Amino acid sequence: MNDPVAGLEPARVWQEFFRLSRIPRGSGNEAGVRQYVMDQARAGGFAARSDPAGNVRVVVPASPGRENAPVVILQGHLDMVCEKCRDLEHDFARDPIRWVREGDWVRAMGTTLGADNGIGVAAALALMDGPEFVHGRMELLFTVDEERGLNGARELDPDMVQGKLLLNLDSEEEGTIYIGCAGGMYTDLELDPVAEAPPGDARFLRVRLGGLSGGHSGLNIHEGRANAVRLTARFLAESATALGLRLACMEGGDKHNAIPRECDAVVCVRQDRLPALAEMAAAAESRLREAFQGIEQEIFLRIEEPTAPRPDRVLTLRDQERLLRLLLELPHGVLAMHPGFPGTVETSTNLAAVRCRPDRAEVRTKQRSSAEEGLEKASERVALAAQRSDARVRKGGRYPSWSPNPASALLATARRVYRSRFAREAEVRVIHAGLECAVIRGKAPGMDMLSFGPTIRSAHSPRESVDVPSVLRFWTFLAALLEEISSG
Repeated sequence: MNDPVAGLEPARVWQEFFRLSRIPRGSGNEAGVRQYVMDQARAGGFAARSDPAGNVRVVVPASPGRENAPVVILQGHLDMVCEKCRDLEHDFARDPIRWVREGDWVRAMGTTLGADNGIGVAAALALMDGPEFVHGRMELLFTVDEERGLNGARELDPDMVQGKLLLNLDSEEEGTIYIGCAGGMYTDLELDPVAEAPPGDARFLRVRLGGLSGGHSGLNIHEGRANAVRLTARFLAESATALGLRLACMEGGDKHNAIPRECDAVVCVRQDRLPALAEMAAAAESRLREAFQGIEQEIFLRIEEPTAPRPDRVLTLRDQERLLRLLLELPHGVLAMHPGFPGTVETSTNLAAVRCRPDRAEVRTKQRSSAEEGLEKASERVALAAQRSDARVRKGGRYPSWSPNPASALLATARRVYRSRFAREAEVRVIHAGLECAVIRGKAPGMDMLSFGPTIRSAHSPRESVDVPSVLRFWTFLAALLEEISSG
């Protein structure tokens, strides 16, 4: 694209988002984007500082006549989830994100787009260069390493937070104001399988399952999207029973917070059973297409020649059964719905990834819940499945939920502004995802906060896309809300 932002409104937000897309900013690799923010702030004459964790605060003075208005914190995270189509050559530590415009949507070419949370960060940066906007003193708070467990917010220096009103710009459904979120944790599992030499007449092959939507393990967990790890394990177990298939290695999924889209396994079978394996794969693919009709449009299951060197070992039958049983018994999906917000998930768990070699196997899972008890119960369900397969359990990455406050004065103001601007009511909901609000609130008790943003689809997957008109509405609402707060 010669001019990627041509015709996109608001132009200033899209220009900032495009610049962010040129800077590598995967979780843990935010040095470049942090420096960009600091440079932008200092070029505009604004005070900026970074704490030891790498979080950045920029102070924007109030508009003339609004110096006595409440201080508002605009908050977003600098990092993005780095997911790509497996066959695509792309280095997230070096290569820029390449955009594609399709009607009212912008997506990336085979990678995550980074609209989560790049649009929110871009909007905050655009406000630094917007003298036409009316607002009180603003603190722009940019956190790091959010996607791996809200780590930047957890290590945030409390002195970086001065205001008592916070607008989190990290939600993904324009027209919805969020007043609460789920807490989360991971429960990872480890096995040390025993390996042995493969049968002498074995033929090694690659089993590939892919073409799935994947997506955010909180926002999309209720949509019935297919899990590549679970489906591959089922096919391998069926083939082992019917054809004596042996497993050498298996790899699927990646991030705790993403539903796995792809899974590969290197297996071996006797030469004379190859036609039967091909028939089983074709039949399984047909069943999957029917089972996920209307949800997964591009699902495939293929038997191919292996691309890596031929393995010299396979899992013993006992340990192969242990691993596959574990992957099939682990819970995945919605475990409970929220009693106070109909249609909203309260508790879920995500079977996120598997990495298996002949002498080492690791399984990643992530739990989310708006209730502390629900989070514990979800993790225990995973641990019980691990116990049945003699797997070790490692828990961590825990962060709190954000309890909703329907009586919030900030919420009342936001609803009034939204109604005035768009002649309709904003939805008020809690979100089944982790937001930094709960963690930041712990640094500054008594803070009133909301979360909102543009419409983003399939975050945490290469199908991530952002709705262009929703970005303008999001920006219009943000500017109007800041002006209204400053006039109080």
